[in-house]
Amino acid sequence: MPEINFLEIETAPRPSVAVIWMHGLGADGTDFEPVVPELGLASAPAVRFVFPHAPYQPVTCNGGYVMRAWYDIVSLEPDSREIDETGLLASRALIRGLIAREVGRGIPSHRIFLAGFSQGGAVAYLTALTHPEPLAGVIGLSTYIPAPELITRELAEANRGIPIFAAHGSEDDVVAPGLGLQALELLRSLDLAPDWHVYPMPHAVCPQEIADIAAWFKGRLDALPA
Repeated sequence: MPEINFLEIETAPRPSVAVIWMHGLGADGTDFEPVVPELGLASAPAVRFVFPHAPYQPVTCNGGYVMRAWYDIVSLEPDSREIDETGLLASRALIRGLIAREVGRGIPSHRIFLAGFSQGGAVAYLTALTHPEPLAGVIGLSTYIPAPELITRELAEANRGIPIFAAHGSEDDVVAPGLGLQALELLRSLDLAPDWHVYPMPHAVCPQEIADIAAWFKGRLDALPA
């Protein structure tokens, strides 16, 4: 497995479900750690949350400043993004390694969720939709799909019906709402049916969004095969 550092939280001993949750540009794995207790999973099956730290690298659109990033962003145009696809694919390989690690620890792929915020959501979408084994679901928050051709070309048969929770802030000035809608349209064009939510917020998360994620996630847990 390519080397990557991460945090882990288990809601109870002997987890039978895993969630691999990717942070946004410049953050790290601690960013969404506080969300876990907010999901109200005390009566749910035990879940292992894995919060990986993106590697450090220069980010062109930020003047080459070195920060944690899943891939380089060359341009931040309001209606599009120019990115380093090689870096995006390298991050997919890192997350595939974490999926394989969970499978090796006894959690089958169909009980593994991917989640991500902003840049991390882009990695979650690409990895989930092109993964050769079925996954339990994907959560994309305030995010976009920067390289749609990678998904349309490599869409995996195993995940053509993957459950998706997608959400965006109507006041987002970092990842424009239009980019979120472009992602939604692409997913729908592939006959996927995202559970789509819009919240009156900037590039962030809000309490109603967390409550909606919790409800969606518990519903998916109830539907998981053994």
